[in-house]
Amino acid sequence: MGNSITINIDGKEIQTQEGEFILNAARANDIFIPAICYLTRCSPTLACRICLVEADGKQVYACNAKAKDGMNITTTTENIEKERRAIMEVYDVNHPLQCGVCDQSGECELQNYTLEMGVDSQSYAVKDVARVAKDWGHLHYDPGLCIVCERCVTACKDMIGDNSLKTVARGADALDAQYKAEMPKDAYAMWNKLNKSVIGLTSGEEMLDCTSCGECAAVCPVGALVDTQFMYKSNAWELEQVPATCGHCSAGCQITYEKKHTSIDNPEEKIYRVMNEWNYVSLCGAGRYGYDYQNADVTKDEVAFNNAVEAFKKADTIKFTSTITNEEALILEKLREKYGYKLVNNEAKAFQTFLQNYSEVSGKSLYSSDLKETMNSNFIISVGTAIKSDNPNARYSLNNSLTVNKGAALYFHPVSDPVVDGLSKNIMSIAHKPLQEEIALYLVLDLFADKEKLPKDVTKYLASFHSKKTVTVTETVKEKVVEIVKEMKLNEETGKEEEVEVEKSKMVPKKVSKEVEVDDNKLLALLDAPENFSETLEKFLKKKDSFSLVVGPDLYNHPNSKNLARLVALCEKYANFKVVMIPTLTNTLGVALINELSSEVGEYSIGYNTKGDFTLSALGDGDLDMPAMNQQEGTLTSINKRVNPTNAALGYNGYELADIARALGISSENTIDFTKELPTSKGFSAIAFDDLEDYYTNAGEEVRGYELANLEVKTSDEKVAEFDESLVLEGEIIYSVNPVRQFSEFTHKTTNLDEESGVYMSEEFLANSDFNAGDSVKVKNQNGEIVAKIVSDNKIAGSIVCIPSFDSKLNSEALFSGYRFATASIEKV
Repeated sequence: MGNSITINIDGKEIQTQEGEFILNAARANDIFIPAICYLTRCSPTLACRICLVEADGKQVYACNAKAKDGMNITTTTENIEKERRAIMEVYDVNHPLQCGVCDQSGECELQNYTLEMGVDSQSYAVKDVARVAKDWGHLHYDPGLCIVCERCVTACKDMIGDNSLKTVARGADALDAQYKAEMPKDAYAMWNKLNKSVIGLTSGEEMLDCTSCGECAAVCPVGALVDTQFMYKSNAWELEQVPATCGHCSAGCQITYEKKHTSIDNPEEKIYRVMNEWNYVSLCGAGRYGYDYQNADVTKDEVAFNNAVEAFKKADTIKFTSTITNEEALILEKLREKYGYKLVNNEAKAFQTFLQNYSEVSGKSLYSSDLKETMNSNFIISVGTAIKSDNPNARYSLNNSLTVNKGAALYFHPVSDPVVDGLSKNIMSIAHKPLQEEIALYLVLDLFADKEKLPKDVTKYLASFHSKKTVTVTETVKEKVVEIVKEMKLNEETGKEEEVEVEKSKMVPKKVSKEVEVDDNKLLALLDAPENFSETLEKFLKKKDSFSLVVGPDLYNHPNSKNLARLVALCEKYANFKVVMIPTLTNTLGVALINELSSEVGEYSIGYNTKGDFTLSALGDGDLDMPAMNQQEGTLTSINKRVNPTNAALGYNGYELADIARALGISSENTIDFTKELPTSKGFSAIAFDDLEDYYTNAGEEVRGYELANLEVKTSDEKVAEFDESLVLEGEIIYSVNPVRQFSEFTHKTTNLDEESGVYMSEEFLANSDFNAGDSVKVKNQNGEIVAKIVSDNKIAGSIVCIPSFDSKLNSEALFSGYRFATASIEKV
């Protein structure tokens, strides 16, 4: 975006950025311009044309026309009003009159704009064609209700990156020729396109094969695309909206739980769906469909509570996961300070240590960037994360950069990912071997760092990977060739044409081979980079000026995690990359900042949402019940370094952690009393829970909670270790990762998320092995063994076998000792 400029809309002078779309500039300043097809964060499609405005005397589309300094804009004229009215009449042609039973009724944009434009009669007609409703799995599509605004197609392409939807032929009769002459120009053009199209699947199959996020249904302005599980369940106006933060991964997405009573006979409240501010944030399938994980039918069991208090008095260790609020983490920290408990949370401890090692070089307590800045960058490198699964919003930011921002990217990861590869032709995947993440970061320094400013030992080490080699290259050159040709020429003496020989020269292409000396970069060979890596990268980097580095959980438990953390800091410091780290679970960042964590388990442990000698559980499988995240008030710290408020969607009648703390002398009436006590020394703010705001402005500014302060910290030297080339994994490789839409036992518990538990293998791997989907196999290594069924997964490729952790009964953690990759034998049972 360019410099700040001043434009005038309907007599109001406003400030915006040069190159901003007029529609976005108007929205940011609370000026209404109607629009149906346009989505903020996406490319304009010009499908609806209702956003017509007049700019400097010329009629333009506000969604597509860019603001210029001094521009004078009028949002409505007599001609524009005629166009808009005609467009809405066209949208209403043959639209079924079933508003009373339509799932979108009450929040339907077709209803709203029909009334807004004063459409009280119909001037147009065309013969309808059969448009049969389709069941696409988790979505239901009714083409009879579809206005072909293409928002679903745009969201799937520009926001999500699945590219699963497209427009297909409707098979309708052509419009009557007289309409072209009689109708307003834009209304006719819109109708002509609409009359030819409906929405279909890019795969050509009968069922959707995507990452099942449901964003297409969320953005649908009418009732054409509906989540199958919500069909005919409720009218929109009956649902109570509860603003919250998604509790499944570290993205911290804004969500709204929509709930009401279960039935006429059952007054107990039930969540019917989850919605989001889709102009500003996209949800994954877990956030949208994984909402019914509450710990239901719990009452206060005084015996169990007293047993819990006694267990705390006996215990020397508290084990817990990061699926807790900041306030609960602070309660545990206060208990540690008072009673000396060891607080054990291995994944948060690994992240905490990684962040501390990074800070020793960066001089900052937190990484420098967030996913919004990543989305707005135009060159991204991802290292150490299965980005599709670890944090879907990180993938969405990557995709948005590639599609809307015309960016490019390098994706370093051992597991080949067809979804990531399919985002854009401007992304290059490097499927390196496990344990080679350090080489990837050294390559980033080698390619992008200012060698004059890098520590001299690092520069010297990088130079050791370079040598000169002679290669034969073939070039096409043009060579002058003289030919003798015969031509007929007039003989002036005789006056007759005679055949004569004439010399003719021409340039002809010729291939010439020659030997040249080129740079041989051993880092590329170590990473098994494609042969055309250098040429492709050169093309990718043209006109790129904003760089982001995304790193993830593969690095935190890596045997050389300390070195990796320091390398990440050097990339940020000397290679001009903004860094984002993906916290492993829901509130890993919050826990890492709040708690003093230990790696040692004592003689007697309390487990919170994990097994201990005495277990507190929101999953209903412990010695004392606790509330699930959708039954709690509190805050969560996201990947974007924001402390976001979340609210209870459903009631809970049992005991909470605060009750135990109060019995142990940590006084508070409610868990949220601790919100204002979150440690300011770690970047939190002393703000009470009820004072936290939770909304987006029309300009897309996130006003949710607050952003952590990125504090100055003491630095050490900038030394990094050399890569140990002998560090390799030999044998069958397994990888600890969940399928898309699954993160933990809480997502596994939900009704609508039906991913199978098992050993995930790619279709490619199965085709080249003796295994088949559904076979029971034993996976065994020096750490342990599991027995599970094979699940065929077309969302991964290559030979690495993926082992999920969302089902505790699978006991996948028995196979891994920290680092997410391991070797194992796999045999049929």
